[in-house]
Amino acid sequence: MNKTWIIIPAKNEEKNIGDVVIKSKNFCENVVVVDDGSDDKTEDIAKKRGAVVLRHIVNLGKGAALKTGCDYALKNGAEKIVVLDADGQHDPKEIPEFVKALEKADIAFGQRKLNKKMPFVFRIGNWMIFRITSLLYKMKVFDTQCGYRAFTIDAYKKIRWDAVDYSMESEMIANAGKNNLQYIQVPIETIYSDNYKGTTVIDGLKIVLNMMWWKIIR
Repeated sequence: MNKTWIIIPAKNEEKNIGDVVIKSKNFCENVVVVDDGSDDKTEDIAKKRGAVVLRHIVNLGKGAALKTGCDYALKNGAEKIVVLDADGQHDPKEIPEFVKALEKADIAFGQRKLNKKMPFVFRIGNWMIFRITSLLYKMKVFDTQCGYRAFTIDAYKKIRWDAVDYSMESEMIANAGKNNLQYIQVPIETIYSDNYKGTTVIDGLKIVLNMMWWKIIR
């Protein structure tokens, strides 16, 4: 695991970041938190819990924060990268499952188990993006917006995204499809501590339009 790096983008997550970092370090020493313009104690708490903290002075978006962290891991000799959210909705105990999955594939996508905890609008949005992804890119990723993922460093070089917002999750899939990468899906627990956090309906519409545009220009 010393060649595996954990990347956690975070903005104003002082309530959750400490616990996420501690649990992540149970499985991997190399934990990087990218503080995306927080105005609370996210940076200080993450450092005290032993994470390397990279800071954006202003908020640039999840896609930008995640790319900053992954680029840092690439420069420091990472062979595998696991990415997860800072709000506690991804359980770090599942990190070994993602790392193991990379023995058989280039990239591993988290797949949340469907239950009543997932807001209805999320389920509908995920289904629509799944159908479009399958049609355009021949990638049957059932939970396209789940941010819990892992990939080899060679795969990262091929899927590295331009989007700075939540579209990056779909752009990652589009790039994986374009490069014919082998992928696997890892079932994970569905945890929702904040029903209003994450991809909105407007974000979903932007993602659909972006996926169509990527198909045309690439």
